[in-house]
Parts: sequence; structure tokens; C-alpha cells
Amino acid sequence: MNLRSLPVSQRIDLLVKALDGAEKTNRALATCADGDAMVEILLGASAKLGLGLTRRDLTETPPIRDWIWFKNNDPLITVGDSKPRYQARSSEVEPSRAAAPRRKFLGLF
Repeated sequence: MNLRSLPVSQRIDLLVKALDGAEKTNRALATCADGDAMVEILLGASAKLGLGLTRRDLTETPPIRDWIWFKNNDPLITVGDSKPRYQARSSEVEPSRAAAPRRKFLGLF
């Protein structure tokens, strides 16, 4: 079966499923400076899988469109101090944060 003949949304779904558990690719995506760098990595992954996705396909089709937007922009709302869990649990406290009180999330209602 020729994967390039599938609709774009199905090819995107196949790419997302292929990325699940791909440690090297996920690490590279996480360390990208911006959305354009993410698109380059995703285009390479698409080429390796034979999906034939274009830059436009990636930037206009969810969920990858949303990943790229999130990478290029700050989130609308963050909960907590926006530290990854493994860093938030460490026993070491940064000197600059030691004096500042921790913000609390009181809920939306």
C-alpha cells in the first residue's frame, strides 16, 4: 500500500504513532529552539517512513500544528512553577528561588 495516497490526517496519525516511544526523535524535538526546527525533524521522520508529508501539512494539521504553536509561544496558563517534575522534586534549591515565596494555584472557581 502506498502511504502517500492516504489523506493527510491519516498520514499525520501514522507519524504521531511512529513517534510514540522513539526516544532519540522525541529528545531532539524537546530540545528544538523553535517550531521551525521541529518541522525539520518531523519532515525527516516523515521521509524515513515514506509518508511524504510537506511543511504545510505539518504546520496546518493537528496535533502537530498544536505542538509547533506551543513550541513557538508561551502557554496561556501554567500551573505551578513550570519546572519538570524530576527537577521540582530535587532536594537542591536554587539560590535565586530560595528567598522568593512559592506561588500557589487556587483554582478557577
